[in-house]
Amino acid sequence: MFDHVKFGVSDCEKSKTFFLQALQPLGVELIDEGTPDYGVEMSSGDVSLCLFQTNEKPAPLHLAFVANTRQQVDAFYHAALSAGGLDNGAPGLRSYGENYYAAFVISPDGHNIEAVCHAPESV
Repeated sequence: MFDHVKFGVSDCEKSKTFFLQALQPLGVELIDEGTPDYGVEMSSGDVSLCLFQTNEKPAPLHLAFVANTRQQVDAFYHAALSAGGLDNGAPGLRSYGENYYAAFVISPDGHNIEAVCHAPESV
């Protein structure tokens, strides 16, 4: 559905480090880095996440990233916490669907970041 999502952060370097470390288990890598107005672009394929430096305070976002396996959700959660994220829901099944396995963390700017896997548990 999306080509890219771009939003402002209060500390671009800190947020870049957080997102790259937290999303590394999902295959996300740094694609481009430019001027402060441009910011940084990271991707795992066809969709990009872009961050730029700003002093404006947007409302908190909820961003959910696709994980192919439940192990990726677990790895995302631990990577995000070690990158400075705050726990907002440990990995586990949720009531949103039969196989909705997700974890939630709060980013440095207070955004709710989720990794979700819709596949059944591997045998």
